[in-house]
Amino acid sequence: MTSPIIHHPFVVQLGPLSLTGFGIAVVAAFGIAQYLSESELRRRGHDTSAIADMILAAVVGGLLGAKLYYVIILKNYDALFTRGGFVFWGGLIGGILAVMAVIRWKKIPMMRIFDVGGPAVAAAYAVGRTGCWAVGDDYGRPFSGFGAVMFPNGQPPSTVASMMADFHTVFPAGTSPTTVVSVYPTQLYEITLATIMFLILWRLRDHKHAEGWLFGVYCVLAGFERFIIEFFRAKDDRFLGGLTYAQAIALAFVAMGFLWMYMRKNVSKTRPGIYATAANG
Repeated sequence: MTSPIIHHPFVVQLGPLSLTGFGIAVVAAFGIAQYLSESELRRRGHDTSAIADMILAAVVGGLLGAKLYYVIILKNYDALFTRGGFVFWGGLIGGILAVMAVIRWKKIPMMRIFDVGGPAVAAAYAVGRTGCWAVGDDYGRPFSGFGAVMFPNGQPPSTVASMMADFHTVFPAGTSPTTVVSVYPTQLYEITLATIMFLILWRLRDHKHAEGWLFGVYCVLAGFERFIIEFFRAKDDRFLGGLTYAQAIALAFVAMGFLWMYMRKNVSKTRPGIYATAANG
């Protein structure tokens, strides 16, 4: 019960093609986001025809933003063309900007999409993080307690050499570089927290506030989730008081979320409710 779990990557071999769990999870994540967005818009009485274009934009913008954050902001220039190395905030910001471009192009009320987007993004994140678990990416700091996991074939492997090189983790002198270290399985923590976040947002989807209010709730929950999980992750970008860059962004998202909720709390002539009427189409 107390021995570390040995992780083995999930890969499906189709002839010369290797289909990883990460790739499957990414496809499933965007699929569930499209399904939830369309079903909720339809329930509210709105047109759903532009959602497919937004999902495509989110795929391109999200993956590009996640990779560029990892490569440029965190200075991992050798990871530009590798399968691993994607950062949540970069993906979220890149995806939001790409979807906003499509919204403006299609001339759709932006707050309408943002409101249904909160639960959809939370669900997609929960599904997408299963891919990080499947390939052994984005694990946590060294840990030997209950539920600890070893990633001998992770991306990168959780060996002493990898963790010293990639995360500047300090180990006792004389520790063999090839030793596989047990760590926090932060992917599983994030899947759990993201699922809880989705359930809260789904419970609030029938709110009586102005369109867009629910996205503010998402920002608050996502910020808290990321702030908490960063204490367990293997990171080397800590700066002020031991906080990471991701935690600084998380706090900004929490503040922005509360402000967003306050600004969208009341329905008015310029801020319609979530259901279709003659006034808001």
